[in-house]
Amino acid sequence: MVALIGILALQGDFARHRSKFDELGVATRNVRYPADLDGLSALVIPGGESTVLSKQLDAAGLRAALEDFARTRPVMGTCAGLIMMARDAGDSKVSPLGLMDMTVRRNGWGRQVHSFETHIEGRLNGAPTSLPAIFIRAPRIVEYGPAVNILAEHEGEPVLVSEGRHLAMVFHPELTPDIQVHEYFLKSLAA
Repeated sequence: MVALIGILALQGDFARHRSKFDELGVATRNVRYPADLDGLSALVIPGGESTVLSKQLDAAGLRAALEDFARTRPVMGTCAGLIMMARDAGDSKVSPLGLMDMTVRRNGWGRQVHSFETHIEGRLNGAPTSLPAIFIRAPRIVEYGPAVNILAEHEGEPVLVSEGRHLAMVFHPELTPDIQVHEYFLKSLAA
């Protein structure tokens, strides 16, 4: 099993991600500075506000350290975390990390008043599954490269994707009682 998962703790509901890993018996560490990445097996970039998150990465001196970390270790991003992992955020106010070959559109599923809960169908570990999904100002994946693997869709659009060692979703799995996404991320680390 994974030794230690980092959770970017600059904004967003990083505490909920921590509770998911606690439930799975996996140790976590909050990441606020480059030195916090030392010794981590993987990293989670939680949701939040992507323009603010982009600025905070630079202010904390984390951008280059995260890019370097992601070259050899897995990263999981939820909502704004997915935006930060994209090649293109579709917004000049956001400087994404370029970890996955996709273009996204911020708030693509609607503004705060359009937030919704649903179940999505997908495939994790090769098996079909149904996942509860909470969309809060969720981004849309509008374009993706051939190496991006679609794991789940909503209304015919990708909402949960992987590329190499990285995993990203437009929704918030940490806000549901379900642990399938976090469990899948951990299992993929062992593969």
